[in-house]
Amino acid sequence: MKGILLIDKQQDWTSSDVVAKLRGILREKRIGHSGTLDPMATGLLCVFVGRATRAVEFAENHRKRYIASIRLGTTTDTEDIWGKILSQNKAEVSENQLIDTLFSFKGEISQVPPMYSAIKIKGQKLYKIARAGGEVERPARRITIHSIELLGKENGDFVLDITCSKGTYIRSLCRDIGEKLGCGACMSALRRIEAGDFKIENAYTLSEVQKAADRGDAEKLLIPMDRLFSSYPACTVSPQWERLIRCGNAPCTNLCDGDYRVYSESGEFLSVSRQNNGKLETLKSFFEV
Repeated sequence: MKGILLIDKQQDWTSSDVVAKLRGILREKRIGHSGTLDPMATGLLCVFVGRATRAVEFAENHRKRYIASIRLGTTTDTEDIWGKILSQNKAEVSENQLIDTLFSFKGEISQVPPMYSAIKIKGQKLYKIARAGGEVERPARRITIHSIELLGKENGDFVLDITCSKGTYIRSLCRDIGEKLGCGACMSALRRIEAGDFKIENAYTLSEVQKAADRGDAEKLLIPMDRLFSSYPACTVSPQWERLIRCGNAPCTNLCDGDYRVYSESGEFLSVSRQNNGKLETLKSFFEV
């Protein structure tokens, strides 16, 4: 069994919980994911099964899209509503003021990650330091907000549609928006709806995966791993070249320089390879060994 499984993660589950559950359902030890979701967040978690786990590194840099709710006037230690309240005030902010502020966050910006995160400083995870009552200086990181739009208001909170780069903390973005408005803010809900070309509409809940496994149909839910590289041109190699690739050698070819999806004549996805100086060098192989 190998491929990509799109999961609609429910609230109160960690990403690791999902992976552990799937190992039992699918009876496959080789399972990983790209892009952690916080326990209180819901939505799209891209899971890689079997040999497809070798492709995780290629998916980690994908841009992500979220629907997030921001509560103005409230700040917490975790930067979301599930943390300890640090301050509360009546935020008198108009929609136009908020829209103008959101626009100022578009593009490449610096962001200081939250203390309640898995980032390590001097070998220690920040959330462990925070739970012990400590706080350390965190270096700002460069991230990109590709788009950020106000969708409306729900239960008193503003709802945002955000597309961003790898490494973006939506909680910290809400914090920074509140600081710029002068009233403080925290995140009150988060749902991931896209990761790269993958969308929540094509995702399954864990219960749906369990039902499919009980029917013996779980493998039908998997997306072929080469879908991850659909932007790369395809290259079909001869049996002679295939033997070289399977042995870790780089065949000499007349292809144009660049990256390729490489297939055998039978249609098996063999590798992602790079044509360079007349040789087709394997970047990552995906055939079973």
